[in-house]
Amino acid sequence: MSDADRLHELLGLQAVDFRRETEGTARPAAEAAAWRISVDPFGSDDVTWEEEFNAFLDAVDPSRVQALIIGQWGETYEEDSSYPIGLVVAAAERLSSLTAVFVGDLVLEEAEISWIEHSDVTALLTAFPGLTHLGIRGGSGLLFPAVKHDALRELTIESGGLPAEALRGVLDSELPALERLDLWLGVSAYGGDAVVPDLAPLLTGTRFPRLHHLGLRNSELQNEIAAAIGSAPLVARLRTLDLSNGTLGDEGAAALLDGQPLTHLEELDLHHHFLTEPMERRLAGALEPHGVRVDLSDRCEPWGDGGAAGRYTAVAE
Repeated sequence: MSDADRLHELLGLQAVDFRRETEGTARPAAEAAAWRISVDPFGSDDVTWEEEFNAFLDAVDPSRVQALIIGQWGETYEEDSSYPIGLVVAAAERLSSLTAVFVGDLVLEEAEISWIEHSDVTALLTAFPGLTHLGIRGGSGLLFPAVKHDALRELTIESGGLPAEALRGVLDSELPALERLDLWLGVSAYGGDAVVPDLAPLLTGTRFPRLHHLGLRNSELQNEIAAAIGSAPLVARLRTLDLSNGTLGDEGAAALLDGQPLTHLEELDLHHHFLTEPMERRLAGALEPHGVRVDLSDRCEPWGDGGAAGRYTAVAE
């Protein structure tokens, strides 16, 4: 599950695992950390996520907490994210300064990304009108009905397969403050049934007027996405574009170069790709002299002798 590692920070705050016992070490101030609440369902403590969360609320000043990371809440393939989300929503009045939440900060040793079962994550947006950052890891069972939220500036969904219905809900939402959108679309084998036409409301540039960073990542449709980007009106107002972690090959890179100019970008991230060295040189030569940072790291080779059919995304299972 590369590129889906444990969060190190959120909202610019260092991630800190909440512990009931501090062993003589002072805890950071409530507002000085991104607090991760996590339990081990296979450990010897037999502590539930609810008990750990309640202990957290009693140990710090919840009215000053700004960033919360929901880690492992149990056997996540048996109990979905409505369990921890419901507890956080119920504590909304106490968490009056909360502006950033990440749900599902699990790594490979705890669960495959496709095993993280989700629910309607927009309950967090409804309960916290001041939320500016929302991150989700996992796509199984994910619901994102269209919502209106005036404060959200950054939305990230990391998945091995993003359901088309959830994608359409995101793109139908009214998010006037949204500046950064990162979507890991994944593969059809793990529920990633969105197709490029589903992205039309986004690529036309009629949604999210403040958007300046777009990530459409980790997709088995990366070449088709690159071709759509080549003629998408939205691109002209982007500062950074991330098409990494997918199955991008020379055909997709050529579509990018043959489309609208990308020389206004500050950064184009294509790491984990299947480009040939000549195409890498062509891309760098076309963009880097204009000041565009182009990430072409992690060139991959298709499995076996499968050619294009042997390409793979960075994150699936």
